[in-house]
Amino acid sequence: MPMMNTARIHEYGDTSVIRFEAVPRPQPAFGEVLVHVAATSFNPTEAALRAGRLLEFFPAHLPYTLGWDVAGTVADACRGTEGFAVGDRVIGRLDSGGAAAEYVCAPAAGLVAASASVPLATAAALPVAGLAAWQAVFEHGQVAAGQRVLVNGAGGGVGGFVTQLAKLAGAEVIATASPRSTEAVLRQGADHVIDYTAGPVGAALHGQVDALLNLVPLSPPEAAAVAALVRPGGRIVSIATPIEAAADAGVNAIHMVAHNDVTHLARLVALVDAAALTIDISASRPLADLADVHRLSTSGRIRGKVVIIP
Repeated sequence: MPMMNTARIHEYGDTSVIRFEAVPRPQPAFGEVLVHVAATSFNPTEAALRAGRLLEFFPAHLPYTLGWDVAGTVADACRGTEGFAVGDRVIGRLDSGGAAAEYVCAPAAGLVAASASVPLATAAALPVAGLAAWQAVFEHGQVAAGQRVLVNGAGGGVGGFVTQLAKLAGAEVIATASPRSTEAVLRQGADHVIDYTAGPVGAALHGQVDALLNLVPLSPPEAAAVAALVRPGGRIVSIATPIEAAADAGVNAIHMVAHNDVTHLARLVALVDAAALTIDISASRPLADLADVHRLSTSGRIRGKVVIIP
């Protein structure tokens, strides 16, 4: 039986629980295709899963192969996968993981044609972060032309997409980022960048923000401070810490969990192919370095997206 390399966990814990193992290559079932993986990408939420902090929401079946983003080439297809053929370039978000491997079986209904304008390894950074950004900006944030939008945490993988999409929607984009990310955030379309390492974020914006898109964990005082920047009738969307607006503020506050949506993903691919959306890859690492990437993320030393090559 053909074997393949994988990155798996057999228990929850620190980065030492990540094992690099050879396992039998899977066979696609009805409705699935076998994808020869070109790359996956690292998402900070996967570090939380590895550490056991998502058990309430995501009780993974162990041993668990990491990797939610996938980009690759269809190597085999079972019945029920009409529309895909061997050799097709595809990307998708795998809600059951498995892309940190040389091959993975993926539901055909969750895949879309990969961008024709960027390498497959680059495209691997799009599904999870891109879907979260699309849904934060358009589905929940309802960002529109002429609005003033604050992107809190623009230097991360999701933040880069949020900044670009909010700008494409016609908003004035104010972004928070560290000095090392400022140049990249400006390239992505931010009109103003606030250095969050220099102190509290934007007191001068009190009550002047139409939409706050929060992408980073916040303490209760920090959450209250940024919530106060939103005008009455404005919106708060957070993919990290839930943020509550004052009862009399007239602000709609949403704690968002991104969902898999191939329609949204196909729209993101179309924007990439139209050169309207860029994918910021800060590093490309081999599968054997995945534990090190987890360690760097825990210490806050990752900017943008890191792709992992099996």
